[in-house]
Amino acid sequence: MIQKTAALKELNNTYKQSGNQLVVFYGREGCGKELYIRNFLKGKEFFYYRACEVSDEEQEMRFAKKVEKQFHLDSEEKDYRIYFEKMKSSGQSKLVVVLDEFEHLMKKNSVFLENILRLKRNKSEDGSVMILLCSSSLVFVEHKMTAVLGKAFYEIDVIHKIQEMTFIDIVRSFPENSVRDCIEIFGVIGGIPAYLKEWDGKKSLKENICGNILSPNSGLFLEAEHYLRTELRELSVYNTILTAMAGGCQKLNELHKYTGYSRAKVSVYLKHLMEFEVVEKVVSFETGGWENAQKGIYQIKNTLLHFWFRFVFPNLSDLYLYTPETFYEMHIAGALDSYLEYYFRQVCMEYIKLMNRAKKLPIQIHKLGTWIGKQGNIDIIAQNSVRENIVGICRWSQEGLTRPHLDELEELMKKARIGAKHYFLFSGSSFDDKLKELAKKDDRITLIDLADL
Repeated sequence: MIQKTAALKELNNTYKQSGNQLVVFYGREGCGKELYIRNFLKGKEFFYYRACEVSDEEQEMRFAKKVEKQFHLDSEEKDYRIYFEKMKSSGQSKLVVVLDEFEHLMKKNSVFLENILRLKRNKSEDGSVMILLCSSSLVFVEHKMTAVLGKAFYEIDVIHKIQEMTFIDIVRSFPENSVRDCIEIFGVIGGIPAYLKEWDGKKSLKENICGNILSPNSGLFLEAEHYLRTELRELSVYNTILTAMAGGCQKLNELHKYTGYSRAKVSVYLKHLMEFEVVEKVVSFETGGWENAQKGIYQIKNTLLHFWFRFVFPNLSDLYLYTPETFYEMHIAGALDSYLEYYFRQVCMEYIKLMNRAKKLPIQIHKLGTWIGKQGNIDIIAQNSVRENIVGICRWSQEGLTRPHLDELEELMKKARIGAKHYFLFSGSSFDDKLKELAKKDDRITLIDLADL
């Protein structure tokens, strides 16, 4: 599995700077944070401590043992101040102090924070220090850390978030697989390194889903429930809302009617799911046809959870009753293509971004999105600074892309009240002859298949 070099490069650039630094480095569970840390620490002098959810007393005892062992400290006085004062490099090199899952150190213990700041502010002749605060909790870092740190927040030099792997990263990770294979991987488990390690590129899509997700002995069986439990309580409420969303309820009122929960309650739980990056609110691309557009919809952002709640969770009885292969044929095989349409659109958008970065588009894009209409969506609108547009259709299904699909797009453009200088038509299978002939005559139309992607 490849590892993004940008994160390591940023850490090393910070390390090379003179003086002391305080850095926050975080990403969701399964993002490969520990591997990044391990690679970053190679050849450097460091102190590493991973905090646990224990009492303050137990935490201090564990921390003391680690410090005493590494820095040969034998002090009868058990005090964080003493421990941090002993954290010095053996020479003039910079010492890296890694405090992993640091939220467990700071939620209730202001003394620990005070000593971290003292270490950062200290100008020692024994060498400088880089303090690396690491976490797997998106909720803590993005929504609670500022309040916990208070004014100390402004002493942080760098905050770096480990992003999920993109589609192109997945292609690079599975070089022997086809683009179609990689889109299927992308749409089932997403770009989480821990999940991608479970996937066998030599096996078929069905074999991987059956062996890695549907089998009780597999690594990703019930992973969706485990992941939700890491940050959320009242799982019954979240499971109900996610089931509704995966089944097609995308508006607040639809979720209210399906679940029976009040709109206020649904809103609160959606907020928690968005903070945890399980759910996102998607706002329609702004055009003149606002009266024909939806104000915004909710959808499941976490790919594995989307797959689980779309196909597996509503059918748990059958999952335990039948073999994984039988379950796959009963509940997944027939609906997988329509499910993958959404992820194919994401891949097409990534293609637009990459081509724009390489300056290979007919116009330079400044804004990209989807127009969400009341009677249909425009999959891609890419706009430049003077509001010239590229519009796109993305069709994954085996039937391919036809001339009527282009006609439908033009009708939706009237409702959205936009024009286009160029049309990008993406297909996961084929184009009909009428579209091919039209593309030959009209240079505004570009046909893009899996080979191009």
